[in-house]
Amino acid sequence: MVTATATPPRQRRGFTYPSEFAWTLFALIFTLMAVHATYVAWIRPQGEAITQLELQHMKEDRTYVPKRSFFLVIKDFEQELEIMHFVWAMLIIGYKAVLVRRERKFLERDLIHVPEGIKVLPEDAKDYARQLESLPEEDKSRLVVRALQRTLDRFAATRSIRDSAETSSAVCDSEADRLDSSLAMIRYIAWAIPAIGFIGTVRHIGDALLQANQAVSGDITSVTSSLGIAFNATFVALSLTIVLMFFLHQLQQSQEQLVHDTDHWIDQRLIRHMQVR
Repeated sequence: MVTATATPPRQRRGFTYPSEFAWTLFALIFTLMAVHATYVAWIRPQGEAITQLELQHMKEDRTYVPKRSFFLVIKDFEQELEIMHFVWAMLIIGYKAVLVRRERKFLERDLIHVPEGIKVLPEDAKDYARQLESLPEEDKSRLVVRALQRTLDRFAATRSIRDSAETSSAVCDSEADRLDSSLAMIRYIAWAIPAIGFIGTVRHIGDALLQANQAVSGDITSVTSSLGIAFNATFVALSLTIVLMFFLHQLQQSQEQLVHDTDHWIDQRLIRHMQVR
């Protein structure tokens, strides 16, 4: 029998997060505009100026060794695309990390209050469920709330603690699958970045081969310039992929930990208190 009830949560009007599709689209548009504007206004002019200066030095002194510059490494079209994909993926990862943090905050709330030593009977399940129904609509979509609601409904219907525990685990497993599938876009971007780099490498190696006649005549500046661009494309792509995969695995780990902690929270706060007469 219910002997204590939780204070109904205060109705809050906070910031409403955009949907995942809306955020992904906004992040793509923002990334395209911001990165391209940065390239047009700063990176590409700086890179072209340094390139011309280095070529001039090479023509004047054939023993001159060109200096490796940050702007030279990233100034070309393939690198711009790679950075666009990287920034886009990082914005999506950041959005998902915020969602995980918001879900985790619900584990700190006293959604249902079951004092130590009090047993939850099947007849009490609906009383506890009504505490969840008083939550704002936005809060009802949280994982722990959905799992609690399904668990209480199952306990009231079947009067089986085992079925209730399995229901809780099933909700968490389903959420784990959904979270994993939601990372598909980030995984695609992590594949696309090195693919763009390899395309850039092949394209510029082809340009270098077309200028082989100049190398035969003694002018290797164009050939070396094209080869440098070719390998820079792959270098930037692989570097960005290493960083992206680190944050992707961190996000995946936090999502898996959230699901595990939610299942454990329900077991400790509700299921272990259940009892059938």
